[in-house]
Amino acid sequence: MPELPEVEVVRRGLERWVAHRTVAEAEVLHPRAVRRHVAGGEDFGQRLKGHRVGVPSRRGKYLWLPLEDTGQSVLAHLGMSGQLLVQPHSAPDEKHLRVRVRFTDALDTELRFVDQRTFGGLSLHDNTPDGLPDVIAHIARDPLDPLFDDDAFHHALRRKRTTIKRALLDQSLISGVGNIYADEALWRARVHYDRPTGGFTRPRTQLLLGHVRDVMNAALSQGGTSFDSLYVNVNGESGYFDRSLDAYGREGLPCRRCGTPMRRRAWMNRSSYHCPRCQRAPRVSS
Repeated sequence: MPELPEVEVVRRGLERWVAHRTVAEAEVLHPRAVRRHVAGGEDFGQRLKGHRVGVPSRRGKYLWLPLEDTGQSVLAHLGMSGQLLVQPHSAPDEKHLRVRVRFTDALDTELRFVDQRTFGGLSLHDNTPDGLPDVIAHIARDPLDPLFDDDAFHHALRRKRTTIKRALLDQSLISGVGNIYADEALWRARVHYDRPTGGFTRPRTQLLLGHVRDVMNAALSQGGTSFDSLYVNVNGESGYFDRSLDAYGREGLPCRRCGTPMRRRAWMNRSSYHCPRCQRAPRVSS
């Protein structure tokens, strides 16, 4: 599933190609793409028609298109394979095209939602006073948000009494961090994924947050991480940060810092990658 850098790359593309355009037609080609809209695909399309799209916004992994003067937004959930593509009208339909949005201006481009596995979708929601779709009002700010409160995060981390990777993936504490970038930041910080958060000092929390930000900014500069053709930007291009990963996916390869073979461990139906020498496991209390 795309994490913050991948979603931000898509958001920037949408800001360039979709912001401030008025919807002429929204065609739903597969009902699962708007399954959260109880009234169905035709009603979904009618509710978008004639409305002007504002500047696309993001919080963590969540992306939405505000509809100006309506108090509502279209929330895009990309799931495992969802893509928001900007294509010329004349481009052939993708095999897994689910929704098509055309605009009233003379520009020869349209917005397409493509989703091979149909786990993602688009949904229409009322906005909170802060401008967020109401269904994601509980999501914490992400570490690249200028209003992210490092001190509040530290105190919440200590109160949570969990382990550090679980905390990094908890979207109510900090949003946008997924499995890949958690492993990368923890490797950079030399912290084992099972270290209890109750023992984190303020300097250690600050150091880790710095690495989270650094790895996400590095990924952003390279268009995000693409392991297959399912994650692409709005122009259909893949990111290439996977070539720069230091931890994730490197089982058996030498640690780039000390040379020790990297390990993979099953963790919460996922995998965790770490260096057993640089990221020593916490002692188990007897």
